[in-house]
Amino acid sequence: MHYLVPGLFVLAAYLIGSINGSLLIGRLKKIDIRSAGSGNAGGTNALRTQGFMFALGVIIIDIGKAVLVLTLLPWLMQEFKLWQYIQSEIAVFLAAAAVIVGHCYPVWHGFKGGKGAATLIGVLLVIAPVIVLYLLLLFFTLLILTGYVGPNTVLVALAAPVIFAMRHSAFSQSHTFWFLVVTGLFITFTHRENLKRFFNGTENQFDKVRLLHRLFNKDES
Repeated sequence: MHYLVPGLFVLAAYLIGSINGSLLIGRLKKIDIRSAGSGNAGGTNALRTQGFMFALGVIIIDIGKAVLVLTLLPWLMQEFKLWQYIQSEIAVFLAAAAVIVGHCYPVWHGFKGGKGAATLIGVLLVIAPVIVLYLLLLFFTLLILTGYVGPNTVLVALAAPVIFAMRHSAFSQSHTFWFLVVTGLFITFTHRENLKRFFNGTENQFDKVRLLHRLFNKDES
């Protein structure tokens, strides 16, 4: 029986990850966000189509479920004397991956969910909190300069293992480093349509946050 515990841990992580913030709040408001805007059940589409407070709730849920999986779930398993059967930290990283995959391909919502960025941040708050501030600073700097969300999310996700390596000398032997490499590639995959639109020149921008653009336009007018 104890051989099943790591698998059950990963399965529970996936099922919790499948609880999608925008779809959960949307159900309470009788809205299916997948029928609005870009059709994606993520925070960016929630902000564009439903407003700030809706999007804030989505982000809190999507970050929070990852934190819950990697903190509360292990604590509960310790209380029930099950954590001793998690023989390797690899199971923890598989659970971290499972909560992200669950967010993107939720079993509760027809396997059509978000793109995983907020949930990845929730994971990093637990397994690599030291780099979260750097990633957020990089993202918001790029957002202010360009107004792009999707392409900048990809850049930040790919930068995560590089930033981690700069902070840890033995990074090449770290499971965290390789986890960040894999999740960076996965986030690139989930944002592939954003990248296509970016290279085609049709990707949406948040002009309101492009401070330099607004400043130059103001001067020209």
